[in-house]
Amino acid sequence: MIGLTHIKQVYFLGIGGIGMSALARYFKHAGYAVSGYDRTETKLTQTLQAEGIDVHYEDQPDWLADHLQKEVCLVVYTPAVPADLGERTFIENHGFVMKKRSEVLGMICHELQCCAVAGTHGKTSVSTMLAHILHRSELGCTAFMGGISKNYQSNLLLDAQSDWVVAEADEFDRSFLQLFPNLAVITSMDADHLDIYGTQQALLDSFNAFAGQVKDGGALVVKKGLVVDQKPESKVRYYTYSLNEKADFYAENIELVDEAYQFDLVHLKGKIEGVHLNYPGLMNVENAVAASSLALLAGVTSEELLMALAAYQGVKRRFDIQYRSKRFILIDDYAHHPAELKATIASVRDMFAGRKVTGIFQPHLFSRTRDFADDFARELDQLDEIILLDIYPAREKPMEGVSSALIFDQLKNENKQLVTKAAFPAWAEKLDDGVILMMGAGNIDTLVEPVKAILKEVEHV
Repeated sequence: MIGLTHIKQVYFLGIGGIGMSALARYFKHAGYAVSGYDRTETKLTQTLQAEGIDVHYEDQPDWLADHLQKEVCLVVYTPAVPADLGERTFIENHGFVMKKRSEVLGMICHELQCCAVAGTHGKTSVSTMLAHILHRSELGCTAFMGGISKNYQSNLLLDAQSDWVVAEADEFDRSFLQLFPNLAVITSMDADHLDIYGTQQALLDSFNAFAGQVKDGGALVVKKGLVVDQKPESKVRYYTYSLNEKADFYAENIELVDEAYQFDLVHLKGKIEGVHLNYPGLMNVENAVAASSLALLAGVTSEELLMALAAYQGVKRRFDIQYRSKRFILIDDYAHHPAELKATIASVRDMFAGRKVTGIFQPHLFSRTRDFADDFARELDQLDEIILLDIYPAREKPMEGVSSALIFDQLKNENKQLVTKAAFPAWAEKLDDGVILMMGAGNIDTLVEPVKAILKEVEHV
């Protein structure tokens, strides 16, 4: 890798993050000695340990002194790691080579033909679909995905024979500005991460900068309706996609058949008829259009596309049906932005028409709750029943006057409850028949198995 030829060890500060763990797996497979710290033990960190990666959960500067060799060690960190963490302070004070996750990802992608998927929402599903399509095609690919693919039970795909790499281009902390892709798609540019950007215009400016980094001769595909600046001298091809509005890439004749979607894909050179997507959710038809646009531009054939999409199994925590019976359908979803809630709830209504929909939502970040309380309330009001959990703080410290009550008090639906995460399992016994939709980017997923067990027990009473 450019500039890192002397490196033999790679240490990760925050190794349990989805993007960090993919890089850890990449370096482990490449033969480096890989280890890392994370604050919390999770299924993902346990999997990393099972794969031979040394992970610890206590802040241990002394461990670093005994195990890391400064001259041959690269430290990769995420901005989510506190600046006052003992290990981080030790690394900074002892002159280690230290790079952000996004910078290292950019260095890897720079050496290959890069397909980058950006957007405030939708990017994980689209990048995972795209990686799956390319992987199943003659082109092949290496891929760094922002979620765990159900097809491969991993967030990393490796193909040493392929020139292609798929990367999820994350706008958080302007990380995606480390990428200079050959092909790129932008799925959305809704206001988000205002704790980083300050204003939506600053966020839009960052997306425009990303769009300007597509290499000459490459292509940029943007969801229809989004406005991205195009430089007059640009040698980048510009296209649009949509769910079912006319664009350069779009779906028509969409049909829901046995909870799966069939549609025809209209593209630059004609139409691919009879596309079959087994993965549920109308929003995933739109995601499939976005992924297919880049796959076709990369050179995937119609036949390869059809076979790959039919075999696509989805991403964990993205419209993830965890349990179903005559009485209950339990869905786990990562939705944590108002636009994502809107898309997820609409997909549930479309797929399970006539069923009662109870939503359990865990807000993610104090700043996001503060900035979008009105929008969250508007989208949650589309549910039949709302159970609102306390805020998952992630990297943030509490903010005065900011709690889930900001959303709760604006809900017009009177069928609502404000419940702590700790108290919620007891509430699960009271859930009515229908669709149980659990949403959030925090640790609400740790409640899925307990809720599933309770629903099974209630089922047989």
